Amino acid sequence: MTPPPLSRVPWTSALLLAALGAGTVRARRRLRAIPVLPVTPPAAAGVPRAAGWRLLTARGVEPDPATFLAACAYAEGEGLRVLDLLPVDLAAERALGLLRLVDPVRYRQDRLGEGRGAGFAVLVTEEVLARAGVDPGGPRRDPAELLALTRRLKEYAADATGLAIAPGLRCGGAGEPGGPARAAELRAQGLPPGALAAAQLGGLALLAGVAVRQGRWGAAAAGLYWLQPYLVLGGPGSALRPAGLGRATAARPVRSLGAGLRTAAAAGRDTPADGAAEAARAAAYREDLAAGTGRFLEPRRTACPWCGSGRLTVQVRVPDLLQGKPGRFTLERCGECRHVFQNPRLTAEGLDFYYRDFYDGRGGEGAGTVFGRLGAAYRGRAEMLLPHADPASWLDVGTGHGHFCNAARDVWPRTRFDGLDMGDGVRGAERRGWVETGYLGQFPEFAAKLAGQYEVVSMYHYLEHTREPLAELDAAATVLAPGGFLAIELPDPQSRMARLLGPLWLPWFQPQHQHLMPAANLREALADRGFTVVAEEHGPAHQGNDFFGAVALAATRLAPDPDRPWGPGATPRARLLAHAVRGVALPCFAAAAVLDTLRTVAARRTDGGNAYRMLARKDTP
Repeated sequence: MTPPPLSRVPWTSALLLAALGAGTVRARRRLRAIPVLPVTPPAAAGVPRAAGWRLLTARGVEPDPATFLAACAYAEGEGLRVLDLLPVDLAAERALGLLRLVDPVRYRQDRLGEGRGAGFAVLVTEEVLARAGVDPGGPRRDPAELLALTRRLKEYAADATGLAIAPGLRCGGAGEPGGPARAAELRAQGLPPGALAAAQLGGLALLAGVAVRQGRWGAAAAGLYWLQPYLVLGGPGSALRPAGLGRATAARPVRSLGAGLRTAAAAGRDTPADGAAEAARAAAYREDLAAGTGRFLEPRRTACPWCGSGRLTVQVRVPDLLQGKPGRFTLERCGECRHVFQNPRLTAEGLDFYYRDFYDGRGGEGAGTVFGRLGAAYRGRAEMLLPHADPASWLDVGTGHGHFCNAARDVWPRTRFDGLDMGDGVRGAERRGWVETGYLGQFPEFAAKLAGQYEVVSMYHYLEHTREPLAELDAAATVLAPGGFLAIELPDPQSRMARLLGPLWLPWFQPQHQHLMPAANLREALADRGFTVVAEEHGPAHQGNDFFGAVALAATRLAPDPDRPWGPGATPRARLLAHAVRGVALPCFAAAAVLDTLRTVAARRTDGGNAYRMLARKDTP
């Protein structure tokens, strides 16, 4: 029988076949790239050293001494300090999930990549455990706890974490968890169980629909999904031997449907993990709000803080769309110099209130995840300096958790990176080794102490958060050695998207951003302080989040997190509304991601976007 022409192939089935085929090939290739430990440790060098290593295992997993010694020998030979061991009988869906998340070829070199593993055994040096504050003793952990621990440990061994298959290690046939256990494991990996369950159920419904309505092409797509476990993990070339692979493959659609439904139900019953901590936060916020929010704002200015002009107009008025805390904020634009600033601005008490639980505390993990996914932006910032200097010392002001410094080591491996920030994250960056020294406090307060000590000072998305940006530039001029460089990246208030999206333009970032200055203003301020601008970038600095951010802010506005400790308290109706809005927002997020991709391409080609970078040299007196 002659096959139908391509023009008559249902496009949905064709796309599904292409996606599933590519995913199957990719997973098979990744599996082959995972190293396999020898069954016995190499004897050429005598007995491998086990001193200084600890093997943390899940309940029910009992590694033999040969596996432990072989793992120690492999880790030492490869220069690893954290090694996740995959049991040879790892369940099919667990293995497929890991292969979707991890590219073994790039895993170790990705300094910002999240730690991933199977959740059954992880080998760690005692030095890393000590820096991470992990007690290797105590009761055995469950897979979710080990997954969370592996994710954390990679931060302390950013370029010394690996994966290996251990032929002598077995997990006792532990299958794919369902319900609360699966939701807990997803959360431990920083993944949203509700959204993933919804995506899984939606994908199964789509496959069922094309199988019924699109003939053999739809049946082929559904069949490829059905057979995927065996195609990836079966056959003589597979280093993994999942228990019951044939049964898992045959029952995959039914098991996936059940797992998705149970996970969705468990995600719908999510409650804060630490009830005592959440209760304490809620009590503290109630006390703060009982005194009113008026003290969080200063009197309104009548003149521009940049040029002194009184020609001010309202740019935007917006509530707190980031966290949903009480308050409404105004950004005004100067008609003379085009500077945009928060008016009235936050007081010191207001800054403490609105920053709390955003970058640390309750929001620390989420903020860290977002920052960890900006590797390309960090590399672009670091590479901007390549034609101009080879610095020995670099101070990153507003370093946050130190993600930029960690990533920039790939570009500048011999440079000493220090960090400064007001939040406790800078101390964590020092413990993880992402910065050599972490300074906690206000930059101007350290200026005299650090005078002339650095060849590079960077301020990436920092100046817009400060109360007095000109004082911050003065501090940078003091800290830099003659001939040193100041690198700055800022949102561009003249971006077209600011006018198009209005209050939903993410870089307004209220109430945190207090000053947004056009590039011309910054150039002039730098010249006044003895700097010469040697490079300026607009398109390469663009952050592709305009549309995605607008959808996120709108969703937060419509349905704030019902469990937020500063809110009125969670109710069944609030939870239902939040889940409904998240479900409706999923296709909007998908469309926004496509639009942001197109927008980024346009920004790169036209050298215009929502941000700009500037590199300035401090002239020698």
